[in-house]
This record gives sequence, C-alpha cells and structure tokens, in this order.
Amino acid sequence: MRRRLALLVTATTSLVLIAMLVPMALLVRSAAENGAVAQATTEAQSVAALIGTVDLAALALTANRSSAANGHQISVFLPDGTVVGASTARSPAVELAARGRSLSAEAPGGGREILVAVQGETGTSVVRVLLTADDLSRGVQAAWLGLLLLGLTLIGVGMLIADRLAVALTRPMTGLAHVSHRLAGGDLAARAAPTGPPEIRAAALALNHLATRIDDLLHEERESVADISHRLRTPLTGLRLEAESLTDPEEAERLGGRVDALDRAVTSVIVDVRRRTRERGSCDATTVVAARVTFWSVLAEEQNRPLTLTLPDTPLPVATSADDLAATVDALLENVFAHTPEGVPMSVRLTPTPSGAELAVTDSGPGMRTEALERGRSGGDSTGLGLDIARRTAQSAGGTMTLTTPPNGGTTVTLTFATP
Repeated sequence: MRRRLALLVTATTSLVLIAMLVPMALLVRSAAENGAVAQATTEAQSVAALIGTVDLAALALTANRSSAANGHQISVFLPDGTVVGASTARSPAVELAARGRSLSAEAPGGGREILVAVQGETGTSVVRVLLTADDLSRGVQAAWLGLLLLGLTLIGVGMLIADRLAVALTRPMTGLAHVSHRLAGGDLAARAAPTGPPEIRAAALALNHLATRIDDLLHEERESVADISHRLRTPLTGLRLEAESLTDPEEAERLGGRVDALDRAVTSVIVDVRRRTRERGSCDATTVVAARVTFWSVLAEEQNRPLTLTLPDTPLPVATSADDLAATVDALLENVFAHTPEGVPMSVRLTPTPSGAELAVTDSGPGMRTEALERGRSGGDSTGLGLDIARRTAQSAGGTMTLTTPPNGGTTVTLTFATP
C-alpha cells in the first residue's frame, strides 16, 4: 500500500507538472524569440536614422560597431546597389523591403531577417539585421533546464510527502494486524494503540473492545469450570472417608491412593483453567513415564494384561510440564484399558530422537479409527477428549501426534516432543 500510494502521487504530480511546464517551456521559447526580434528591430532603426544624414564612411562605422556590440550581422542596402556594413547578397526579402515596406522573414539555416525600409530622395534604402538560430534561442536551454530541475524537485517532494502520508496510514494498520495475530496466538493482553486517521482509530478501539470481551468470556468460562471441578471435592471427601473405614488395611491403602490421585487431578484442573495462558515448562520424560506406567500396572495386573515398558537409561528432558505429560500418559493408557478387552497386551516405549523424544503406546486390540483423533469423537462410549489432550500437549511441546492401525489389528499412538 505504501508503494502504491507513492506511485499514485508521483503519477498525479507528473501529469500536473507536464500540463504546467510544457506550456511554460513554449512560452519561454516564444519570449526569447520576441526579445531577440525586438532588439534587432531597435538596432536596425538606430542605423536607419543615420541614413541621409551622414556619409557612407560614418554609416559603415556605425553599422560595424552595432554589429560588433550585439553580435548581429548588420547590412545597409542603398538604392544605387551599394552595400554598407556586412557584405551579403540581396535576398528576396530585401527586394521586397526595397519597395518601401519594413518586415521580417525567415532566413536560411533557421534564422530571421529583420528589415527596415528608409525612404530617401534617391530611392529606398534597406537596413537588414540577421538573427541566427542561436540568437533566437539564446537562454532557452538554460530556462528549460531550470524548469526540468524544478519539476524533478517537485516530484521528489511529492514522493516524500506521499511516503510520509503512506507511513501514517500503513503503520497503524500494521499495528492492528500485529495485535490481531497476538490475540490469535493466545496473548489476550495485547491491545492496539488508537492512532492514525479516524477510521483506523475506530477499528483499533473496536479490536480492543473485542479483545476485552473475549477476555471476559474466557474468565467466566474458567471460573465456571473451576467451580464445577471444585464441586467434585465433596464426593471425593466421602470416598476418602469410606476408604479409611475399610477393615482391610491393604484395600484401604489402595483405595485411598486412588482417591488421592483423583484429588490431585481435580486440583490440577482447577489450577489449569484459572491460568490465563499455559506456560511452557519442562520435565524429565523418563521419570514421569515410569511413574505413570507403574501406577497403571496395578490395574493391568488385575486384568491379566501384559504391560511392557521400554525407557532410556538416562534422563530425557522434554518441553512440557510434568503434570501435562502425566495427564497425556494417563489419557493414552486409559484409552487402552477402556477400549480393549481384558488380557490384551500393551506396551509403552520412550526413546530419544535428534530433536527431542518419542513416546509410543501400542496395544493389540481391534484397532482404532482415525476419526478418533478429532476432538469429541470416540469409537466407544467416552467423551473422545483423551487423544485430543495428548495431541494438544504434543503440539504445545513442539511435536506431533500420529495414530497407526496395522491391517492385522492393534493401534499405535506416537507422540513426539521437542527438547526445552
């Protein structure tokens, strides 16, 4: 837009200057010709005034002096055929002027003859002043050069002013675009500065109002989800009391551990929904994956489900928080337990990659449709949010999620994570 405005102003200024300077240039040339003709006429008349009053020697001296002073060739044609001053042949224009008529005529080579007729007792004398093409255009080129420089200067000034005006328009618009991209990226604190023309200021105020409204709606949503999550604490308290009242200590401890894990999950939900943005943390994937697989191995043992765990021998840092990675592993393992029959083997493999880590959860069940990757879609009676949680965690950590289902059955969900 900035370049287009500059080109538009340049084209408009150029057209205006052409319409103004071309007639002015023609007027300068015409004024130069008229000035040269007027000067030559004055010279011819001053010499003509001496005819009949001085002798031929004095007349020739006057003509030569005037010619030398002004640079014009001056000749005097007397009635008897004598030529005084610059020696030249009688042209047709001289013959015409000898009939008693003063005139000007074009001369060979683009010049002009100025002829003044003087009536005398013995006949008509003619004073001729020759103007060359250079005499007629003296000073024109300098004037045209000045006009050209003036035009270029005006065009340059116009382009500079157009560029400043374009910047005054495009800079606020670029700022609006930058703020909109920040809002789209989740930075709800971004606001546009209401600067520039009234229309752009109005757009900036409208964008700020929209951002404020979005922030308010998200805040209400967070508080609503937090309130709903908080209500779960009451039944959790009841479950904990019942677990503590069990007579079997091992059963009470096991059930109490499950209740504590659920309580931590509810607390994590409340904390997450009240955060304005999700901070990108880091953790040791080896430790987190090992801990979560150990937690789920109890249920796998109860269901006679073989569970294979493959971990690297060294810590493996990834660009996501321990809570998010734990929730991801839980979601993937819960999917296996919920959608495959008891006794179906499963495996968890965590391996390092050049750019981070790769987590693969594989089961030997009937397989999963690729539609399950869509949020809210599930192959069974579930919410369909488990895989979406895993996908969003991987993407926030600079990775991806893929789901493969071989023809002979089974499903492998592979997540990649970048290093912090």
